[in-house]
Amino acid sequence: MEGHVSKAVKDSFDTKVFLAKVGAGKTATTYRKGQTIFAQGEVAEEVFYIQKGRIKLVVVSTQGKEAIVGILEASQFFGEGCLNGHPLRIATTIALEDCVITSITKAAMGRMLHNEPKFAEAFMTYLLVRNSRFEEDRIDQLFNLSEKRLARLLLRLADFGKPSTCHSITPPVSQQTLAEIIGTTRSRVNFFMNKFRKLGLISYNGKIEVHYSLLNAVLYDKPEI
Repeated sequence: MEGHVSKAVKDSFDTKVFLAKVGAGKTATTYRKGQTIFAQGEVAEEVFYIQKGRIKLVVVSTQGKEAIVGILEASQFFGEGCLNGHPLRIATTIALEDCVITSITKAAMGRMLHNEPKFAEAFMTYLLVRNSRFEEDRIDQLFNLSEKRLARLLLRLADFGKPSTCHSITPPVSQQTLAEIIGTTRSRVNFFMNKFRKLGLISYNGKIEVHYSLLNAVLYDKPEI
């Protein structure tokens, strides 16, 4: 998920603070690493907002093949398909680390969107930015080589775009997970990761640290990735 949707929301309204407040139809829950928030096929009755932590979205095909289709982080919504008439969950969501997540019933979400114009604007902005990102990801899958897709994913997971002196991927993400997201094999990801390390684009210190040189490689197509 490249970029940060929360940045697009105006500073005058803090969605995180607004949704952290206790109220009718809103519940804050702590999920441990590896715990399922909801499963594919379950009845969809709530929208969720990540206050803290990261989750992954997993889809299982009718043939039983499992694929990770995205990673979401703090300040992002998920499960909003229930607002658009989806009766069942189309994916499983699992905590990648300890998370604090606010669940909002459909009825409560409807009231907030109707009665809180600033929240409605923030939510609409979030959806528009995320849809734009999905389009970028689809184009990326169609036209970019898997090595470049991996580089862009690493930059995204390391929060490039946020002011920071350290761009590490926390919590750690396995090579298998990276492979599933970009649509290649784990062995190919391992090959690319070793190449990035040898070129000085990333480093390992118990976790992956992404250097600015990787951003330059993506922007200027150097090296051939």
